[in-house]
Amino acid sequence: MGPLVSPHGRSTLSPLIAPKQKLAAVERHARKLFQIPMNSREKSDLLLMAMGAYTPIKGFVGEADWTNICANMRLDDGLFWPIPITLSVAKSLAKNIAIGDEVVLIDPEDNNLPMAILTVTEKYRPDLEFECKHVFGTTNKAHPGVKNILTQKEVNLGGKIVIFEEGNFPKIFKNLYLRPEKSRAMFQRLGWSRIAAFQTRNPMHRSHEHLVKIAMEVTHGVFVHQVLGKLKPGDIPAEVRVKAIDVLINNYFPENSVIQAGYPIEMRYAGPREALLHALVRQNFGCSHLIVGRDHAGVGDFYGPYDAQDIFDTLWDGALLTRPLKMDITFYCKKCYGMASARNCPHNSNDRINITGTQQREMLSSGKEIPPEFSRPEVVSVLREYYQSLKP
Repeated sequence: MGPLVSPHGRSTLSPLIAPKQKLAAVERHARKLFQIPMNSREKSDLLLMAMGAYTPIKGFVGEADWTNICANMRLDDGLFWPIPITLSVAKSLAKNIAIGDEVVLIDPEDNNLPMAILTVTEKYRPDLEFECKHVFGTTNKAHPGVKNILTQKEVNLGGKIVIFEEGNFPKIFKNLYLRPEKSRAMFQRLGWSRIAAFQTRNPMHRSHEHLVKIAMEVTHGVFVHQVLGKLKPGDIPAEVRVKAIDVLINNYFPENSVIQAGYPIEMRYAGPREALLHALVRQNFGCSHLIVGRDHAGVGDFYGPYDAQDIFDTLWDGALLTRPLKMDITFYCKKCYGMASARNCPHNSNDRINITGTQQREMLSSGKEIPPEFSRPEVVSVLREYYQSLKP
């Protein structure tokens, strides 16, 4: 059925995890080095570099790359890249680090677990408002991504990394933690070359199911790709989402038409720019398309409903191989007697049952009945069991 899309910017993946035969030696060497703590987003980026999802970058970006990514969505060498991947440290800590030093990156949320060695090639003071203005389109601290950037440490460290530890993610999620080399091998084994990725941080309700089934009509299969990184308060844990999505796939999709997996990204809520990053990452996983719905990766009212779709039309030829499948809002129409979208349903809002993950969580929390037009009963059963377990 044809070849898979190539990894971004090169012909092979570039995972930054040390080879198995060198892991022990790298870890021993790391014990002697000056320690640098990472925040949760930096750890997430580290894990994505470890598995090759951020191919072809080799570490946290230096100042020239940072400037060009923010202003032009390119690395300094001209390769497309939409969001800077950075590591920040306090200026008091930066004073103890010289160019050329090796430092060990640790996870404070996991008992200061050492994870990677960074060879420092640059120290620079980024203009954080400049970054926010270009990446998020705003400097308003009410935006959670902006708040995270404006409160980060003062100095960025750039340099190549070698990763020797991935923490608990691969152990906790096991079969779900599918690396790009494995997803590519799986797609080839199934005979797929046109694959649509569907990103979710929620259990799939009827609107999600409808989007995936539309994508199935124009591709060989769909890669349901869960967010495993840090979530918003109140979000349903990944292990519950896995179970809920599994029962949906097993009961409402043909065999070997949908694969569920997860990856350790932490949402930035950067709207259009983040949609581009999600597409770039899916290219590395082997996906030819990314389903982009209304307000993809948005938050509040910071972005228009179709901004994350329209930004793909601004890219230059060859910037990205993975293309968007642009989808409108979907809903259950009482007059159509089924799922529909704003593009194919002529009926007014009174005839529509609009479905969102937020609504579903609120209904489950309050014990309200969830109609089958909103979510499949097998999915609701899994979710009710989880919400029951939260009660004292």
